[in-house]
Amino acid sequence: MTETSPRTENPPRPLRVLAAMSGGVDSAVAAARAAEAGHDVTGVHLALSANPQSFRTGARGCCTIEDSRDARRAADVIGIPFYVWDLAERFREDVVEDFVAEYEAGRTPNPCLRCNEKIKFAALLDKALALGFDAVCTGHYATVVTREDGSRELHRASDMAKDQSYVLGVLDERQLAHALFPLGDTLTTKDEIRAEAERRGLAVAKKPDSHDICFIADGDTRGFLAGRLGTAEGDILDEAGQKVGTHEGAYGYTIGQRKGLRIGTPAADGKPRYVLDISPVDNTVTVGPAAALDVTGLTAIRPRWCGTPPEGSGRYTAQLRAHGEETPVTAEVREGELTVTFDEPVRGVAPGQAVVLYDGSRVVGSATIAATRRAGAVPAA
Repeated sequence: MTETSPRTENPPRPLRVLAAMSGGVDSAVAAARAAEAGHDVTGVHLALSANPQSFRTGARGCCTIEDSRDARRAADVIGIPFYVWDLAERFREDVVEDFVAEYEAGRTPNPCLRCNEKIKFAALLDKALALGFDAVCTGHYATVVTREDGSRELHRASDMAKDQSYVLGVLDERQLAHALFPLGDTLTTKDEIRAEAERRGLAVAKKPDSHDICFIADGDTRGFLAGRLGTAEGDILDEAGQKVGTHEGAYGYTIGQRKGLRIGTPAADGKPRYVLDISPVDNTVTVGPAAALDVTGLTAIRPRWCGTPPEGSGRYTAQLRAHGEETPVTAEVREGELTVTFDEPVRGVAPGQAVVLYDGSRVVGSATIAATRRAGAVPAA
C-alpha cells in the first residue's frame, strides 16, 4: 500500500455548488453546511419517477411529491434557490432497466451505485457543469481529498459507522474534482445530524431515513421483477443435480439466499440450504450447504478507478457490500479485468455485485463481479 499526501479538506475558494436535495435530512444538512461555508449554493431535487406517489411509506422509497416539497422547504430555510429537474427517463434507462436486466441474467446489481455513476455524477454533474456550476454536493458520508499536486482522491468518511464510500467507488478523478461531501468529515452520530438539522430549523430533522431500493417502495423486489419479467417456473436443484423444489422465476433469487426457498425435500444433514448458483439458461436455481458458499477469489469487469489505475499486483482490502466488512486481498488488473484473491474465504459473493478496493482509507476503485472461484464444485459465473 502507498502513502498519500496530507489531506486538504476545504476547497481554496468559494464555489458555485449545485446541491442535490432528496428531501431527507442528510442532503439538507449538507446543503446548509455548503452554504454556511461561503459557497454559492443552488438546491435541486431530482424527479426520478414518471408517476411519483404523493407520500412515502415510512422509511421506504423516495422521490415522492412529499420528498420534493420537503426539499423545497429545506432550501427556503437555508435561503438558497431551488429547482426540480426531471431525470425520470434517464433514471429508468440507466438504473431501473439495468436492474431488471441484471436480475434476468442471474446477477445481483447495486442500483444505488449505478445511480451515482449514471445519474448524480454523470447526468446531473454534466448538466451542472454546462450551467456554470463548479461542483455537485450530496449528503453522502465520504471524503474527497486534494493532494499537493492538485489531484483528487476519495477516502472513507471519518465515521466508519456511516461511511458510504462503497457506493461512490465508481467515481473517476474528473467526477471527484467536482464532488462535494460536507458530511464526510463528521465524527457525529445520526442523532447529532438530526439535532443539527433541528437547530437550523429544518423540518426534515425527524424524517425517517430511506431504506431498501428507492424505486421499489414496498420493498418487494421479487414482486417488482415478476411484474416486469413474468413468471417462469423452473427447478431448484441440489449440488448433485437432483430436483428438490420449484420456483416461479430464477430472477427472484440471489447467491447466499436462505429464506424463501421452496424446497420440499429436507437436506440429509438437516441443516439449512442456501442459493449457490442461478442459471438463466436452463432456469434453474442450485442450493447447498453454507460451506459451499466459500469463495477464494473473483474476476471483475468494467473497472473504474478513483484516480490513477494501479499497475501490477498489489495488496489491498476489499469491500463486497454497502455495509460489509473489509477483507485483505491481493488484486491485479489483467487486460482490463480485475483478479482478486482473498486471504481467507468469504461467503455470499454474487456476480453483479461491486468489489471496491481500498488502500487504507483511500478508495482505489470499483469493478463489477463477473465470476467467483470456489473450493466447491458449483461455479458462480
